[in-house]
Amino acid sequence: MIEKKQLIDQTISLLRDCLPADSSFIGLHEPLFEGREWEYVRDCLDTGWVSTAGQYVGRFEAALQEYTGARRAIAVVNGTAALHVCLLLAGVEAGEEVLIPSLTFVATANAVRYCGAVPHFVEIENVTLGVDAAKLADYLETIAELKSDGLFNRLTGRRIRALVPMHVFGHPADLDALAQIADRYQLVLIEDAAESLGSFYKGKHMGTLGKLSALSFNGNKIITTGGGGAILTDDDALADRAKHLTTTAKLPHRWAFYHDETGYNYRMPNLNAALGCAQLEKLPSYVERKRLLAQLYEERFKDNPYLSFMTEPSYARSNYWLNAVILSPETAAYRDDLLEATNDAGIMTRPIWTPMHLMPPYQDCPAMDLSLTEAYYGRVINIPSSVKLGDRHGE
Repeated sequence: MIEKKQLIDQTISLLRDCLPADSSFIGLHEPLFEGREWEYVRDCLDTGWVSTAGQYVGRFEAALQEYTGARRAIAVVNGTAALHVCLLLAGVEAGEEVLIPSLTFVATANAVRYCGAVPHFVEIENVTLGVDAAKLADYLETIAELKSDGLFNRLTGRRIRALVPMHVFGHPADLDALAQIADRYQLVLIEDAAESLGSFYKGKHMGTLGKLSALSFNGNKIITTGGGGAILTDDDALADRAKHLTTTAKLPHRWAFYHDETGYNYRMPNLNAALGCAQLEKLPSYVERKRLLAQLYEERFKDNPYLSFMTEPSYARSNYWLNAVILSPETAAYRDDLLEATNDAGIMTRPIWTPMHLMPPYQDCPAMDLSLTEAYYGRVINIPSSVKLGDRHGE
């Protein structure tokens, strides 16, 4: 068994081998602006088109469609809004349940609650930390009943409407197996693809395998619009409704304000979309540079019995949005000491999200056995992952 100080010193040394030596502080994931951002944003300021009207919103949506292969993209103010609308479009109603991983960012659970629905937490697997399809299938056989009008939880009596896998750190979950479960149990499959722009599952871009999906362009994502998100779908009717709902459900008219249902002020502003257009032009380069950084980490942590580097599954090509190392079970007790020491050394690290079922708003929600979720919560540490850090390995 390695001593705590030895593990800390070894880890900091390994990280420094991979990171710039001339920096006193290395952030977790910093945005990079090296394209036409100033030009496009300045154009918005010069012309006065800074809000939700303007050419860059449509241009950004078209560029997303081209890159991902999705038939339609609808740009919105953030990834949480995108998830919320995806759930509404899937028909999620108050009092119904939605299957989501407990190991996720809080937005996944919050979006379910915005619909008045109930998160139902499911277990993860070891490779991607995404939803474990085999365990979920066994679980549903035990607690759920498929009726003529849908799937119902025998224990609560509530309908289970949708399944929302999340692609952790940009690593694709096993979507073929999850899609089979969704088909078998009449569930709507919605991808929480907030972290996986630039990732591919068996040659298909993430967010194009579910009926609907949500992307995020927050400041720490692989590309950013400052704040922003998008809904992807191949269904034109759902896309049209998404655009209508996110534009306050206002009927088009030259001057009249008429709203035919409760809508949401969720459309992405032109100013943000301009930034996104420039960022998206650089995305292929950003993905390659992040993959170079991941290769360097993988080489340095190879064969380390106490810290393993998280790599992409065999069926996927990941964007490596956030790199992660996983402590061995016997060194998990050192996690917080390691976090403190690395941050004190100017290397920003952080733990994985606190599982949703351990949070006060969600402690009473239905859940399957989450032993693996809780185990990984105590063992996963994110390490610096900014695009620019990949340049060093590419030299």
